[in-house]
Amino acid sequence: MPNNRRKRDTCDEPKVGDGGADCNDTNKKRSIANKLTFSDAAIQDPHLLMNGDDDEVQVEPQQTQVNGSETSSKSQWTAHHSDRAGDIDVSPQQHLLLWVENQSGTWWKHCSSPGYPEYKFRSHFQMGWETFDMICDVLGSAIAKEDTPRRPAIPVRQRVAVCVWRLATGESLRAVSDRFGLSLSTCQKIVLEVCAAICQRLMPHFIRWPDQATDFKSSFQAISGLPNVVGAIYTTHLPIIKPKSHNSSYYNRGWSARNKKPSFTTTLQGVVDPNGIFTNVCIGWPGAMHDDEVLIRSELQQHVGNGMMVVGGSSYPLMDWLLVPYTHQNLTREQQVFTEKVMKLRRVAVDAFARLKGRWMFLQKRAEMKTSELPSVIGACCVLHNICEMKGEEMGPGLQCDVIDVETVPEYHVHSASASKARDKIAHNLYHSGLDGANF
Repeated sequence: MPNNRRKRDTCDEPKVGDGGADCNDTNKKRSIANKLTFSDAAIQDPHLLMNGDDDEVQVEPQQTQVNGSETSSKSQWTAHHSDRAGDIDVSPQQHLLLWVENQSGTWWKHCSSPGYPEYKFRSHFQMGWETFDMICDVLGSAIAKEDTPRRPAIPVRQRVAVCVWRLATGESLRAVSDRFGLSLSTCQKIVLEVCAAICQRLMPHFIRWPDQATDFKSSFQAISGLPNVVGAIYTTHLPIIKPKSHNSSYYNRGWSARNKKPSFTTTLQGVVDPNGIFTNVCIGWPGAMHDDEVLIRSELQQHVGNGMMVVGGSSYPLMDWLLVPYTHQNLTREQQVFTEKVMKLRRVAVDAFARLKGRWMFLQKRAEMKTSELPSVIGACCVLHNICEMKGEEMGPGLQCDVIDVETVPEYHVHSASASKARDKIAHNLYHSGLDGANF
């Protein structure tokens, strides 16, 4: 029997209002209608869009001049709603502009507005407005860019904010990119440029070795009774991704055994004053090196003189200017008291590193950048730490982290006989002048 049933053609019946349009036109209109529906909903409900602070930022449709002075890189929808049911006519001549703006870019505008609460700004950036503005003023001429015919330059304040936020939160570059409405590569470039400017412009003023250090000596002696101490030294390791070259030099055996997986680190050696402010730093030596190897390669020995003493832990050797605890068995009472006092001063340095890593969480996570770029970024964190400490910027609750480093053993425990005799004399005087080390 012949099949007289006519094959179904979905496009042979014109829809109402389409003027005989084909199937593709209909599908296009349906697609546009769906997009416009999401667009309208997003504007009415900002929570449909990504936002850094969902409880703070509200999105409003913005009227923007096309072919005028203002343009936008965000998605735009133009539509003319017809009175006929189910008919949407998209026209470039007659339209209602609906802008779906990424709230990530709006977040910084909201944070930098005059009415934004300072306590929230401080929780984001680990510093108040006054400290932030001071940093922007000093770095302005070093990081400012000129406008181009294609787009205006990113303001100095936003550049500093991108860098400080990245260091303070440890967020991935992609998350920072979404939050500030900038490309991923732009954020990476900004972070490196601002960190380099911080090291160039601010480090000489905020990380300085004391000239006389009379106040430091008095403060350290009040804490421990040890004379002529101007600083406490500590070396920490910072996790990094496996370098493309010389990766064996950065392979940390202690961390790998503790973490039960291959771990690569770089080092940060720092000397702090009684208030936990860095007075000298040595950054970037490979993580396979022990603390005494980093010490020998640093420039710290060039600064110490005129009877100045530095206190460190048992991972350092005893030197004429470096006091370390006794490490052999069966210590005398004098040696026990001396070791307790040295470790008490070492705690000042450990606490400073805990605040450093707590404020700048970037240091707690594996740094995904070239090893040649690390020193300026780590150095910038040290400078910002000192600025916050000097300005009295309080840390948020729960930010201070535990500093846990694998203790290393120096190749030589004692560098000279004179250093050993000097330590014994200090231990003897400390014990006999302080009633068993209890009071000084």
